[in-house]
Amino acid sequence: MSDRSTRASAVAAVTAAARRHHAAYTLFNQAMAERLGLHPTDLQCVSLLGLEPGPHTTGEIAKLTGLTSGAATRLVDRLEKAGFVERRPDPHDRRKTLVRLTTARTSDLEATWDTPGRAFDRALDDFTDAELAVIERYLRRITDVGSEQTARMREG
Repeated sequence: MSDRSTRASAVAAVTAAARRHHAAYTLFNQAMAERLGLHPTDLQCVSLLGLEPGPHTTGEIAKLTGLTSGAATRLVDRLEKAGFVERRPDPHDRRKTLVRLTTARTSDLEATWDTPGRAFDRALDDFTDAELAVIERYLRRITDVGSEQTARMREG
């Protein structure tokens, strides 16, 4: 095989594996959301809020999740009702309301994530630090590409 066809085969294998990963993780996210009594989009919002520092406006949550402002407001309403987030007035701008995760459902999240989290961690056990760095670089890059392509498709 030529270097070109070897690379094309390797890229095709990575792409196929990434598509399978996405499908499997989507199904996992749905199952975890069901376990917590949430919609999968709501669980992703909780996850993203856990990764992003600070409280956020509903507009920022809309951008973070790719939802319209109306859909983001309904999402925050559902999460507030379920005890995952709370709204507070912005101390610097009383026209704004900030949304932040609460600790009320932390134990539910931790209990639901416990077994899968350990399994996901074990899946990385036999990778070297250098390999983990490559995996992280790939995931960051593919996340950026996904975000760019989502914006491109939504623009028209």
